[in-house]
Amino acid sequence: MTEAIALPRADVVGVGINATDTILRLPRFPAPDSKIELLSADVRPGGQVASALVACRRWGLAARYIGKIGDDAAGNLQRAEMQREGVDAHWILAPGCNSQTAYILVDEQTGERTVLWKRDPNIALRPADLNRHWITDARVLLVDGHDTEAAAQAARWAREEQIPVVADLDNLYPGVQVLLQYTNFPVTSKDFPERLTGERNLLKSLPKILREFGCRTVATTLGRLGVLAWDGVRFLLCPGFRVEAVDTTGAGDIFHGAFCYGLVRSWPLEELLEFSCAAAALNCTAPGARGGIADLDQIAKVRRNGQRSEAAYTPEELQDAARQAAAATGASQCSR
Repeated sequence: MTEAIALPRADVVGVGINATDTILRLPRFPAPDSKIELLSADVRPGGQVASALVACRRWGLAARYIGKIGDDAAGNLQRAEMQREGVDAHWILAPGCNSQTAYILVDEQTGERTVLWKRDPNIALRPADLNRHWITDARVLLVDGHDTEAAAQAARWAREEQIPVVADLDNLYPGVQVLLQYTNFPVTSKDFPERLTGERNLLKSLPKILREFGCRTVATTLGRLGVLAWDGVRFLLCPGFRVEAVDTTGAGDIFHGAFCYGLVRSWPLEELLEFSCAAAALNCTAPGARGGIADLDQIAKVRRNGQRSEAAYTPEELQDAARQAAAATGASQCSR
C-alpha cells in the first residue's frame, strides 16, 4: 500500500525500519529487584532510516521513505508523521501484524539510553516488496542492516544506476556481507567492525572492511567522541561537539541523515563529517529520536562556535596506522 506526497525526483531515498518509541525518563537506571518512579512517558515516532529521512526533509531535500508497518495504531502514527513531515512515503502493509515498537529507558542524569524493542517477523521488508523505480531516480540511497536481503536488492539497483549507497550498520545480521558488496559508504556503530572482522582495533578493522568490500569510505561513529573514517589513503577523525545531553536516542539516525545531506550537496568528506557530528550532537538536546533535529543555521552556529570533545586518537597514531594500512593493501593486491 503506497502513500505519496507529490515531489520531484528524490534527493535521498531510504529503505529500512521505522519504530514507535515509548520514551521512559528515569531519575537513574533501576537496580535489579527494585522499583522506581517514572519522570515521564511519551510515545514518539522513530526508527533508523525513517528518522534520517525526516531530518533530510526538514533540511530541504526531497526525501522518499520505503518501509513496512502493521495495521495498528503504531502504523497509523508512522503514516501520519511522514505525511505531516512531507516525506514521500511508500508503505507496505502487513495485515494483522503489529508494527515495530520500542521502550527506551533514558537516564535523566546522563541522557544515555537503553532500548528494548519488539518486531513481528512479518513486517520484515522483502525484495518482492520493492519497486525498482522507487530507488533509481534518487541521488543517494540510505539503507540499514536489518532486512539485509531487501536492502541488498535496493543497493544493487542503486549501484547499477551509479547512485551512491550509504548503509547504517549496527549489528551482524545474516546477509550483511552481501549488502556490503553494494555499499559505497558503510557508516557503522563502534562495535560493528570488530563483529564483522574479529579485529578490535578500529585503525585496522576499517581498512580491512574497505579492502574486502571495495567501499569508497568506511566510517564508524564513536558516540560523544565523534567519528573516525578511512578513505583508503588517510584516516579522518572528527571530534564530537559537547552539548548538555537530554536523550541520546536517535543521534546515530540523524548522523546518517546528515551524512546523506552532505553527499547530495557534494561536500568534501571533512565538511560532511563535521556537519554530521554537529547535527547528531544537537539531536541529543531534546527527548526522542527526532526531538532535537536542528535547522541548518543552528548546525552552522555549533560548527563555528561549539566546544569539541577530546580526540580519540593522536595525529601520530592516525598517520602510523595509515602507513600500515597502505602497506597491507599493497601486500593484498600483490597476493591476488
